[in-house]
Amino acid sequence: MKKLVVGNWKLNPNTPVEAVQLAEASDFDGVVICPPDIFLMQVGAVLKKAALGAQDIFWEDAASITGEVSAIELKKSGVEYVIVGHSSRREKVGETDELINRKVGAALKAGLKTILCVGETLEHHEQGEDRAQGFVFEQLMVDLKDVIDGEGNLLIAYEPVWSISTSGTGMVDKPEDAAAMIDYIKRELTKLGFENTPVLYGGSVDSQTAGGFLAQETIDGVLVGKASLDPEEFKQIVSLV
Repeated sequence: MKKLVVGNWKLNPNTPVEAVQLAEASDFDGVVICPPDIFLMQVGAVLKKAALGAQDIFWEDAASITGEVSAIELKKSGVEYVIVGHSSRREKVGETDELINRKVGAALKAGLKTILCVGETLEHHEQGEDRAQGFVFEQLMVDLKDVIDGEGNLLIAYEPVWSISTSGTGMVDKPEDAAAMIDYIKRELTKLGFENTPVLYGGSVDSQTAGGFLAQETIDGVLVGKASLDPEEFKQIVSLV
């Protein structure tokens, strides 16, 4: 498969007009754009090449719950991809692996291409490679428990939480180290029955650093945060694929 570039806008921008303008400037083949839910319809209406993605879902379709969006609602609104278990939601919202497991199952059942995010924290990273790998494996075991991916719609995004710019550690992941972890993830996915599952790199990348990660054969693309909000930066990243 061609390497994938996913733009996660998080809580940006602030208006529908800005969202449409950013979408039009980011509309490339091999790209997924994930705006805030409130702008999904406007962004989806202007995308001609890129696919539309969402940043999260609820795990039930017709529940009496306020403020959530179901997998079926997203699918029927033209959404093709959804991010599940992003590090920011694990950290700031307190999402557990058990809850994420329910979301992954619901997303795949609805036919959404599901980007499951996993990755070790600074605490586990500092304990060495074996502990970091073990932590990620534990995430995968719970997140994918009893999950059925009959259509091959599962993707993984490896997020080294300790290396993400918002972590404040100042530490930077190396492409060869990321590739080694992703090789490990792919081996474990095969053992769990998810052979040939694409794995993206979800650390902080920009136009200066993305090339090193994309050059690694085992890395199937990048999940881009802040840099996806700068059209020129994003365009340069896409050009590296």
